[in-house]
Amino acid sequence: MRTIDLYVFRLYVKVLLICFLSLTGLFIIIDALNNLDELLNLGKQQGSLVAVVAEYYGARALAFFDRTSGLMALVAATFAITTMQRSNELCALMAAGIPKVRVVAPLLIGAVIVAGVAAANRELTIPRFREKLTHDAAALLAGAKDELTPRYDRLTDIRITGRHVVRSERRIVEPTFRLPLHTEEFGVQLTAREAIYQEPIGDRPGGYLLKGMLQPVRVAEIESLEIAGQPVILSPCDTPWLEDDQCFVVSAVTFEQLAAGSAWQRYSSIRELVAGLRNPSLDFAADVRVAVHARFVQPMLDITLLLLGLPVVLARESRNIFFSAGICVLIVAGFFLVVLVCHSLGNSFLVRPAFAAWCPLLIFAPLAGFTSQAFWQ
Repeated sequence: MRTIDLYVFRLYVKVLLICFLSLTGLFIIIDALNNLDELLNLGKQQGSLVAVVAEYYGARALAFFDRTSGLMALVAATFAITTMQRSNELCALMAAGIPKVRVVAPLLIGAVIVAGVAAANRELTIPRFREKLTHDAAALLAGAKDELTPRYDRLTDIRITGRHVVRSERRIVEPTFRLPLHTEEFGVQLTAREAIYQEPIGDRPGGYLLKGMLQPVRVAEIESLEIAGQPVILSPCDTPWLEDDQCFVVSAVTFEQLAAGSAWQRYSSIRELVAGLRNPSLDFAADVRVAVHARFVQPMLDITLLLLGLPVVLARESRNIFFSAGICVLIVAGFFLVVLVCHSLGNSFLVRPAFAAWCPLLIFAPLAGFTSQAFWQ
């Protein structure tokens, strides 16, 4: 990159960092004030308030960047151009015969980098902090005991519920597994003091180990249940590795999918979402299918948003930063409103999920191409 390109790119990066730190700091301050009592109590429990705040908001800063990366890329580019207009640097460059496209090129490269970093953060980093992101300060103070949203295992027609879950131990407290009508031997439901999720190991299937059986009481006298030749409920009667007050419910519904509820899809990678859609035990609605397609579209939408907003600022040649910020707010508001409406139509099965996710790009990409003619003027 030449001197001018490096100068514009450095200005863009500097403004981007200021925007990110300012918005993230504002978000942390507002959220911390709402959870001040819980954070102070957590600091007393763990011995360091600074460590608690760093751990709690470190993961949330990543999620905040994921939600605002497209907006910050546009704001940073707009402020960079406006700053150059106020100092007459852009006018001097134009007078020297340097076209606008040369000035804008480093900003476009920066926006592509931001979109790529946001995609990598979305797919690689955020899923690792899913458990922290789905716990608020009050839940952490209560020992990370979360309410369990009931879920059906479509493959076995068993409804899994319980009092609450302890994610650090992958444990359900006071679980209740409601059984289909064809399981007369075990009754209408299985209840126990706790259930521990176990991954499949070798020939042993994955599922939930129920300990301290409450119903049926004499589970050791009942033979294991199979449906269509596949094990569903393993009993101590013919399963040597089970104790007398235990039984094992085979299920392909993982503990993360069960405990995280709707937040699981928001903080999961594309690979995990696709695996969930292919899991015969899960019955995901259209919103997950929309989310999968939206993940592929999002980087292109981030760049499209920049191509919509930046030409407006260049065409008006405004030197007022606040006026440029107002234009960005209006463009972003209209942009995200259209995206929200399209996704809502897909979530409601009014249009196909794939079309719902790609529709905003089909709407805004031609418009961005038309407005981008200002780069060559």
